[in-house]
Amino acid sequence: MVDSHCHLDAPEFDPDRDAVVARARQAGIAHQVVPATHAEAWPKLREVCAAAPGLHATYGLHPTFLAHHRPDHLDALAEWVERERPVAIGECGLDHFVEGLDANAQLHYFEGQLRLAHAHDLPVIVHARRAVEETIGLLRRFDGLRGVVHSFSGSPEQAAQLWKIGFLIGLGGPLTYDRAKRLHRVVADMPLEQLLLETDAPDQPDAEHRGQRNEPSRLTRIRDVVAQLRSVTPDEVAAQTSRNALALFRIAAD
Repeated sequence: MVDSHCHLDAPEFDPDRDAVVARARQAGIAHQVVPATHAEAWPKLREVCAAAPGLHATYGLHPTFLAHHRPDHLDALAEWVERERPVAIGECGLDHFVEGLDANAQLHYFEGQLRLAHAHDLPVIVHARRAVEETIGLLRRFDGLRGVVHSFSGSPEQAAQLWKIGFLIGLGGPLTYDRAKRLHRVVADMPLEQLLLETDAPDQPDAEHRGQRNEPSRLTRIRDVVAQLRSVTPDEVAAQTSRNALALFRIAAD
């Protein structure tokens, strides 16, 4: 399987990162996509991903880390993309949930990263919290752009709009909660070809591990819930979502 969104470089994993990766491999997670949050963290992320096979770096400027970003970081990102050849650009996007984040500044960095991804034919990993409709409008401006809206929280109709413009949807721990009825409807109705599995570790644990540090090995729980919602086998979900991720990020299958 592929964990399409895992912040393995986060300090929460510093004490036992090797063991975390080992547990993921034992659980059948062969690949993990590791998105960046801000420029200062890119060097560490590169080191983390170089330490073991199956770890794939992406570089970007996350909207909730706005205080860390500087105008020249978009130029720096272009240089990193040219040199490092990441599998995607991100995590980038819009966040209208966290208070105090300048909307215009968010838009500036997001649009800059969309232009960069379009120019380099790279997918984007998109953060869209309370901003799904606005995000869809922005993505439509870049013909041929592809990517994933991670931790999708929108409606079935918005999921369908994203599918029409070539965007996949990442779902993780929130899906496992009984109250997530709208997400359950999305998963039941969407094409399985549109779905990526993710943990967003160390954040967004599943319902069984609420309040704990999340781990990529728990991707199996997301797989199982998707299988239940769609009345298919976990193996079918694992196989198709893995194909989706490997194709989107152009990762060679093992």
